[in-house]
Amino acid sequence: MPWTTGGLRLGRDWVAAPDPAALRARWAALAGAEGPERERLFRPSRSRTPAAGAAALPGQRSGTARFADEPGPCPDPVRVLREPFDEQWLLPDQRLIDAARPELWRVRDAHQLFLVEVPDLLVTAHLPAGRLGRIRPLHRRPGGAEPNLAPGLLHLLGGRHGGWVTPEDVLCWVLAAGRPSPRGHEVPLAADPERWRAGLELGHRLLSVHLRGARGGEPPRLPGGRRPYVRSAVPARPQELGYDPGTETLTLGGGTVSPVPREAWEYEVQGVRVLEAWFAARTAHRRPDAEGLDALGPAEWPQGWTSELLALVTTLALLAALTPERAAFEPGPGLSATELRAAGVLPAPRWTRRPASVLDHREEGPGGQFALL
Repeated sequence: MPWTTGGLRLGRDWVAAPDPAALRARWAALAGAEGPERERLFRPSRSRTPAAGAAALPGQRSGTARFADEPGPCPDPVRVLREPFDEQWLLPDQRLIDAARPELWRVRDAHQLFLVEVPDLLVTAHLPAGRLGRIRPLHRRPGGAEPNLAPGLLHLLGGRHGGWVTPEDVLCWVLAAGRPSPRGHEVPLAADPERWRAGLELGHRLLSVHLRGARGGEPPRLPGGRRPYVRSAVPARPQELGYDPGTETLTLGGGTVSPVPREAWEYEVQGVRVLEAWFAARTAHRRPDAEGLDALGPAEWPQGWTSELLALVTTLALLAALTPERAAFEPGPGLSATELRAAGVLPAPRWTRRPASVLDHREEGPGGQFALL
């Protein structure tokens, strides 16, 4: 997957939130403020200030005039991956984002998947937006028209393993066989058809769990009928998250959810428990140090967050169950560099490492002028 890019650099935390209504309230507060108060709420950086205009993000309706002169209507928040396994919402206005990566917005559609190195591998159907690792889109153009793969790779794999190989198959193989190394993730390509098929089977199961029912798929379920339920209603303002391993019960203030497998509670990314980070993001606006727009959030715990929590517990439990199988997976002998060079796979041409030119309509640049690429 030669084309890779860094994630969105937001520059200010208030442009993203777990609740879309909070983002609309923040927009209204910022647009209604004036002078020094607007400057304080905006939190200017070297890249973005209220006095600077910016192009509209591809596929989004937002103002392009200087925010200080004409904020315009609030754009509809879009779903993004804010942290590992934490799907939130973002105000898609480039005037508010330090580095919005327009090239990623141009290829963001119902066909796209994003591989994220965090440092382990994670796949999402939502645009990654935050402090995540390198991003590798599965497709270079909208509609899945061109895979982000070295030229000749699909043809080589199809001929070697006796069947049609899709870009999603390669992504699944990467999930199963990819391993971190000092040079980044390394992905051996199986020479044995049996090993290839075994890796695809494991990879497709991993991908299904990662996507969590996105793109019309079935939401993953725990085997054996084990399913987390709300045993006691979550209070309006839960103060802390806890866990009882004896009863497999997750507590949110006075609310309880069970059964929650210990593996889901202990699931970590970069040394941080995912469930604890998820809960902290949803109570951040009530912290004593929260100020300005960051302090605007729901007054009470939304019911939708509880549904998200149940789905997240299931996802983490399933991934934890697959971790030993993935760690034990052996790809077997790999395709040689000589064979890859003969097929034109190596070295990948320089153009494959850059985003494709996909401007198929006029995009509005700063101040209403047309963008030039």
